[in-house]
Order: sequence, then C-alpha cells, then structure tokens
Amino acid sequence: MSDDYPQPRDEDIRHDLKAGEYHRAFELLIERYKVKVFHLAFSLLRDETQAEDMAQEVFLRIWKGLPGYTGQASLSTWIYTICRNTCLTELGKRAARPTVSLHDPVFEHALESIPAFQSADRETGVEMDVMHLLSQLPDRYQEVITLFYLEQKSYEEVSALLAMPLGTVKTFLFRAKRELLKIGRRITPVPA
Repeated sequence: MSDDYPQPRDEDIRHDLKAGEYHRAFELLIERYKVKVFHLAFSLLRDETQAEDMAQEVFLRIWKGLPGYTGQASLSTWIYTICRNTCLTELGKRAARPTVSLHDPVFEHALESIPAFQSADRETGVEMDVMHLLSQLPDRYQEVITLFYLEQKSYEEVSALLAMPLGTVKTFLFRAKRELLKIGRRITPVPA
C-alpha cells in the first residue's frame, strides 16, 4: 500500500473475513500488523534476522488460521498471541539446541563494554539505541514495555495479550522503567 492510503482498520479486515475474502483480509492484516509483529518478535528473540524469520512464520500461521478466526478475541489479541506463542516455541527449541553466534547477546554485551564501542556519548549527539536498552531487561519486562510503549497498548490490552493480571502489568512497567534508568546511568558518562 502507498503512503497516500490510510492504514487498514481491524473493521475492514473483519468485514473481508466475514465475506470470505481471505486473500484481501490477509493483505490488509499484513499491512496493519507487519511492524508490530516484528517488534514483538524482536523483543522476545533479541535478534533482528530471527525476528524477521519469525514474523514470516507468524504470518504463515495467521494465514492458515484465518478461516477459523471467530472474532471472540480482538484481531490484535489473536495476532499477538500467535506471535508470542510462536516465539516462545522457538526459544524453547533454541534452548534445547544451543548454538554460538556472533550476534549472541553475550558477545554483543562484551563488545559494548569496551569503551571504544559505546555509542551513548551525548556530546556527539548519538542517542542510545532503544532496542539495545530493552535487550538488557528481563524478558517479562521487555514484553510489557514493548507492548505498552512501543505498540501503545493500554494496560488492559497488555494484560490480555500476556495473560497476566492488570496489577502485575503495572508493577512490571514500574520495575522496567526503574531498570532502564539504572542501565542509562551505567551507559551515560558522568560529567567531570
């Protein structure tokens, strides 16, 4: 779709699904959710290439599941659940067969701890990478922060998507923000 056209709406997608227009509904769904699915996959997997691959897998599963979508859950809840479950399954497989990659967070963290590789120098105008900061948080905090701030979901939507109580979502958000402040202080040099 061109930038001249408005973003597809969930109502349009549901209308096409009811009419049996699965190809059209799927095209609209991809346009509406491709970035959001990638962000969620990236927040869980912490690897851009794997997140891209997983986003493709998620959309394949969505395509296969479209005829069975009943509309009981909102489209976003249904899609995020598929994405989350697909990524968690992949993480389980990955844990069962550990591999070493140059993009492994352990290696990246080691490189980033070397002053020459740090890019948080405010004087040069280089801003901290949000995804890098998020990658330093525990998984449960990453998911909540990604959905609430990056995907702009409400507390209630985050609670439903992650199947956790509303109070837990708020607690995780508070703790995640506190951790991000600590991380930011470690990265940002203290003025002399």
